Formats: sequence, structure tokens, C-alpha cells
Amino acid sequence: MIKPKLFSVLKEYNANTFRSDLLSGVTVGVVAIPLAMAFAIASGLPPERGLFTAMVAGFLISLLGGSRVQIGGPTGAFVVIVSGIVVQHGYTGLVVATAMAGVMLICMGLGRMGGLIRFIPFPVITGFTSGIAVVIFSTQIKDLLGLQMGSPPAEFLPKWIAYIRHLNTVEYSAAGVGLGTILVVFLMRKFFPRLPSLLIGMVAATAIAAAFGLDVETIGSRFGDLPRTLPMPSWTGVSFGEMKNLLEPAFAIAILCAIESLLSATVADGMTGWKHNSNTELVAQGVANIGSALFGGIPATGAIARTATNVKSGGKTPVAGLIHALTLALVLLFLAPVARLIPLAALAGVLVVVSAGMSEAAHFIRLLKSPRSDVFVLLATFSLTVFVDLIVAVEVGVVLASLLFIRRMAEVGNVSEITDGLYEDPVGDENSWTNRLKSLPNNVVVYEVEGPFFFGASDHFRQIMQSKEGNASVLILRIRHVPVIDATGLNILRELQARCHKKHTQLIFSGVMKHPMDVFRKAGFIDEMGSENICTSIDDALARMQDVLDAQAGNL
Repeated sequence: MIKPKLFSVLKEYNANTFRSDLLSGVTVGVVAIPLAMAFAIASGLPPERGLFTAMVAGFLISLLGGSRVQIGGPTGAFVVIVSGIVVQHGYTGLVVATAMAGVMLICMGLGRMGGLIRFIPFPVITGFTSGIAVVIFSTQIKDLLGLQMGSPPAEFLPKWIAYIRHLNTVEYSAAGVGLGTILVVFLMRKFFPRLPSLLIGMVAATAIAAAFGLDVETIGSRFGDLPRTLPMPSWTGVSFGEMKNLLEPAFAIAILCAIESLLSATVADGMTGWKHNSNTELVAQGVANIGSALFGGIPATGAIARTATNVKSGGKTPVAGLIHALTLALVLLFLAPVARLIPLAALAGVLVVVSAGMSEAAHFIRLLKSPRSDVFVLLATFSLTVFVDLIVAVEVGVVLASLLFIRRMAEVGNVSEITDGLYEDPVGDENSWTNRLKSLPNNVVVYEVEGPFFFGASDHFRQIMQSKEGNASVLILRIRHVPVIDATGLNILRELQARCHKKHTQLIFSGVMKHPMDVFRKAGFIDEMGSENICTSIDDALARMQDVLDAQAGNL
């Protein structure tokens, strides 16, 4: 059911809760200021685009979301993909792709796909985030060191080659501001972890640069003054052909948004003990991205760091997220002129710290000791993100995740001939069934099938059965441990039935569970087999076996 958390928590809302939400909302709003601007600049856009996103999308995510404490806005995960879209399609293309992604997210939520997103393997997510962290770090070197060069190449290796060639052009004042910002942030986190370290680092760098008149590039010198109000909602129409070209970027945005927002909400659940509604959260993320596109923003999602800050600051309901968005609006209204003094090197330092946090270095190293298939998926998604393109990495990562899941599920299944004991369905005296098996005629064979019987496992089943088929008069197939079966699995069983019929072997099913039975019934397989050959227990199957043998003996 799609039901925003805000509407349910307001029934028990009181003054004490509001005080907690107010303090937390203001705190998170202050923390979001440098991040919102830094993510926009890193994406190749003016800083106000990030602020617009944090205000509009952050407000809508809290208003309509399925988590009590989720904080939404621009995040580092989108820097790579947004910058690529802007280069190829311009800001108009980014707006359309963001809105399309919003529609996809709404469809995911309404289609109850929130639970499925969480099945994306950990190596895929770690490969994405680690790769994105490396790319973000790489994009900040020019501003961090004040290198005197044009726009660096978009590709990873050519970018670093260009940096190395221009190392002799380092501006020491800019490098001092950037590295000093990083140092201040780390010291604040070590000795004063409850204070907004990123904001303090940015403010300290701005104050020092202004006080000593350092010759460093600032927001004002590159972008001019920030606007003091939100733009009016607008939409630029594009042709159907242009929308087709933006389909892949929109899909990548939607997948990244879904993964990060639900991961953030899950982290918040672990910190608070509450439980989010994943489908409601996806719908809210979709609406928020459409809203961000209409108001001049960029893609948005749930932000893990800001959500954790909200929880640690005492946020208890989505009201804290609404206050966070309003705080940003007030900052834009009253402090926009001051923002022009912020050195770009300071914002680059902020993003270097963010990329270090995103790198998941410990997890990455630990995963290298995992099974080879997991290591391959990790390195593939990481390499594609860094050296090729995040859109390609998302698509390949999702495919690899699906293939890995199919392989693992196929490995769960097993087909074995029962030779050491025949156990009853579902409980009873084991010895009696062992004795019954020993007394079975030589021309009766019993096989046990275990695990989901779907397209990934059916070929394995076909190979085993073809290698084991003989001239038995009766073949009993026990599928009591087969919870589900798909069309491919059913087709394999039809092939088996056809071969048995050709060899004059009677096929009998034993222990058919509810889902396979429903599939058999809807597909007409019960009529093809004969209902007497579809048995719910081994007792019924053995009784049917005896009837078949008696009938065959009578025909001799």
C-alpha cells in the first residue's frame, strides 16, 4: 500500500517531537549547503542547481516518502552520470532524463518493485560506489590544486595524463585552501564529531581566503551571484527521437536512485528500529525527481550521510526533512550574496572528503577474498564505472546481478536417484518407507528433485534425466521440495512425459506443492498426464505405481 509516513506520524505528533525535528532539520539543512553546491559544480552546473534540488526534492521526499527520517537531495552517486548527460545532451537533456527517471521510479513503486531492488548483490553496489568515488576524486584535482589548464578530458586516463602534464602550474594559494579544508574537516570529525564538519571546513576556508585576500577562484568569479529565489516551474519540450536517446541515461538515474534511496532507508531502519515502506519511498523519489526537473534541479535520491545526521541529531518524523528544505530556502534567500566568496578549492576539498567516504575501501578489499564470481562482478562494475561510463556500468551491473542470481538459484537445485531410503511425505516412520523401497521391482525408478524449477535450473535437470533414463516401467518423480516452477520448467516436464510415453514408461509425480499444482492446472498439464498420476504424497504415488504394474501384468 502506498502511504506516506508523514500522514501516519502526524496522528501522534506533539510539541516535544516538533522540538526534536526542528533542531535536527536545521542541523541537516546546514550540513546540506556545501554538499548541494559541490555536487552541482562537480556535475558541470552552477551551484544553485544543487540548492534547488535539495530544497524541492528534499521537501517532496519527506512529504511523500515511506521513511520517517529519510533526507533527500543531490548525492555523489549522480555526479558522474549527470556530468556525462550535460556534456552530451546539455542541461535540457538532463531535465528530460531526470523527469523520465521520475516516471520510471513511480512505476517501480506502483508495481511493488521496492523489495526487488534490495536483491541487487553487494559486489555490484560496492563496485558502483567505489568507482564513483574514484571518478569524483579525479574530477576535483584541477580545482583542488588550482591547476592552470582548460577543461580536463572526460575520460579517466587522459584526465590524469593532463593533470600530470600541468603539475608545474599549481596555484599554491588554491592548493593550500583545498588541502586546508580537508585537514579541518578531518580534525573536526575526530575531535568534534557532532558538529557539521563539512560546513565548518568550507566557512573556515572562505574566511581565511577573504581575510588574507588570497588570489583564488571563487563561486562568484566563475558563476556570478546566486539567485535568491526558486525559479518558476518550466518545461522544455523535446522530440520523441530525443527522448529515445535519453532512455538509457534515464534508466541509469532511476536504478541508482532506487538503490541509494532504499539503501539509505534501510540504514536508517537499522539506526532507529523503525521500518520504511519501500514502494512508497520509490513513488516519492519519482515525484521528487519530476519536481526537481521542473524547478531547475538535478537528480535526487535519499542521502545516507544526511539521513544518518538526521537520526543522530534527534529527527523523529518527516517534519525534520521538511524543515531541512525550508532551512536551505532561507539560506538562499538571505545568504546568497555571501556564497560568491566561497573558494572553489574549498568545495573541491569537501568533495574529496565525500569521495573518501564513498570509496568503501574496506569493503572493496574484503570482497576481493570472496568467491571468484563475486570478485568478477565487483571488478567489472568498478572498471566500467571508472574507465568506460556509469550508464554502461549500471546496465552491465544489473545484468550481471541477474545472471549471478540465476546461477546461484540453479546451483541450489538437485536431481538424485533415491537408492538409500525413501522418506515419506511429510512425516512418519522412516523405516517403513525404506523397507518399501527395497521391495520395489527393478523396473521402478524414483528420483528426488529439489529447489526452484525455473529456466536457470531446467537445463541441468534435462541433462541429468537424459543420462539416467532407462527402460523402467514406472518413473516416480518426487517434487515435494520444488516450491515454484515456470514455463520453461513445465516444458521440460512435458518433454520428459513425451519420452516416457514413447518408451511405454508411466511417469508419476509425488508431493506436488501448491504453486506447481496451480501451474499444472492452468497449463492443462494435469489433463495431459491424467489426474491419477499427479499425487500429493509418496503413499499415493506408490499405490498408483502398483496399479500400473498390475495393469501391465494383466496385459501380458
